[in-house]
Amino acid sequence: MDNALKKSRTSARAPASLRALQEATRKAMQGGGAEKAQAQKARGKFTARERIHYLLDEGSFQETDLLVTTRATDFGLQDKDIPGDGVITGFGTINGREVCVYAQDFTVLGGSLGLAHAMKIAKIMDLAYDNKVPVIGLLDSGGARIQEGVDSLDGYAEIFYRNTKCSGVVPQISLILGPCAGGAVYSPALTDFVFMVEGISHMFVTGPDVVKAATGEEVSFDHLGGSDAHAGKSGVCHFVAKSEPDCFRQVRELLSYLPQSRFEKPPRVANPDPVRRQTPLLEKMCDLDARKAYRMHHVVWQVADEHKFFEVHAGYAKNMIVGFMRMGGEVVGVVANNPAHLAGALDINASDKAARFIRFLNAFNIPIVTLVDVPGYWPGVHQEHGGIIRHGAKILHAYCEATVPKISVILRKAYGGAYIAMSSKHMRGDFNFAAPCAEIAVMGPQGATEILFSRELAACKTDEERAQLRARLSRDYADKFASPYQTASTGSIDEVIEPSQMRVKIIRALRFLKDKRIPGTHENRGNIPL
Repeated sequence: MDNALKKSRTSARAPASLRALQEATRKAMQGGGAEKAQAQKARGKFTARERIHYLLDEGSFQETDLLVTTRATDFGLQDKDIPGDGVITGFGTINGREVCVYAQDFTVLGGSLGLAHAMKIAKIMDLAYDNKVPVIGLLDSGGARIQEGVDSLDGYAEIFYRNTKCSGVVPQISLILGPCAGGAVYSPALTDFVFMVEGISHMFVTGPDVVKAATGEEVSFDHLGGSDAHAGKSGVCHFVAKSEPDCFRQVRELLSYLPQSRFEKPPRVANPDPVRRQTPLLEKMCDLDARKAYRMHHVVWQVADEHKFFEVHAGYAKNMIVGFMRMGGEVVGVVANNPAHLAGALDINASDKAARFIRFLNAFNIPIVTLVDVPGYWPGVHQEHGGIIRHGAKILHAYCEATVPKISVILRKAYGGAYIAMSSKHMRGDFNFAAPCAEIAVMGPQGATEILFSRELAACKTDEERAQLRARLSRDYADKFASPYQTASTGSIDEVIEPSQMRVKIIRALRFLKDKRIPGTHENRGNIPL
């Protein structure tokens, strides 16, 4: 029976209705045709269907709404062939886990968005929301379809509404694989993670021509809205890839750290790295001059399972490091000051970067490990006038509202308000550790000495005498007021630990806290862009 059915599908004597379906499907799957597909490849880009093929597990894609097309008839649209209305939607699997996906097809009217195009995307997003699976958008579009007027703008609004509805419920990932301009940029901005590819990705509200007409500035596409601009300056882009296959690989890796929705925990994996592995290399921190810079990445790699760390926003606000790693096989989110850049101080961009990542972790049941080495908030007129008070408050709010497990380790400096901000005990940190070389105080010993002993220092007759007194007073202040043992004596630090035991202590704490919160029981406030 099955063989007979297979023969009927390819036979010239197949029922007319079946032949009509096969022809309609074939035409719809051709997109804009071979010539436009070739033009797409000439730009160094894959077609929409090739992208889905590379992203998803082989043979897993199930397409929806293949035969949908526009109902608009103005400006000659009724005479145009618009397969799928310029977007491919459906669901499939990545590493065996279900996802919903849509891919704009630039070969069909430049991937422009009309109402039917938008409603296909809205429909697949509703499917992702109802079935609690991630949604991935592959964007490559010339923008709103002008021929459809306000209908196309209404279509964007439908998508933005669903981006907000899905926020904090299912992970949302956007891949910019061509132009993304005008109102279209706000959908990826509302999602959790944005990927761009060097040389082919561009995002901007107004393009170079409009900028020149409005301001007289001449700027290239890349300089205005390329991957470097958004990964390093605006902070819109979280990940940059060298090529499209590299981009798809990164997306698959990111998803390996994420739960399907807020109702699950992240996937646990078998851990070949011994839980009780010590980290003796970290003992060298106790010999470092407190003013000497180092890359916090080295600490993260030491404590992570198999020394693997998946960094997020690597090119933006480099004084703050955020990303994912596993400890004892469990996924954790890392938030860490980076002394190699701006001394690890908190500034406007670092505060925004950390706060939004913390809120994502809290939304999706991912414990937070905070590694602290912070001298304070970055000073300056630009910071004050730019709103460091307002932006700095975001990281305070994010930590305070987070109800996932929170573990912090103070490695060296933790001064002033920045000490409070980095998940301190009274911000409801669950376990707060400190290395024996940590300095925890209202301000650094040298600054405190200048204020507290200004008269004694002024009374010194020579510069050499003043320097010697300053050094002695600074040491005395540090021993009495900045010592981790002083902070531990008040309960603000739970334990002063040996650096070689850092990994062991964190994993033990994570295992104790594993049932702190049941997924899905927490209030969902979404993950608003900060």
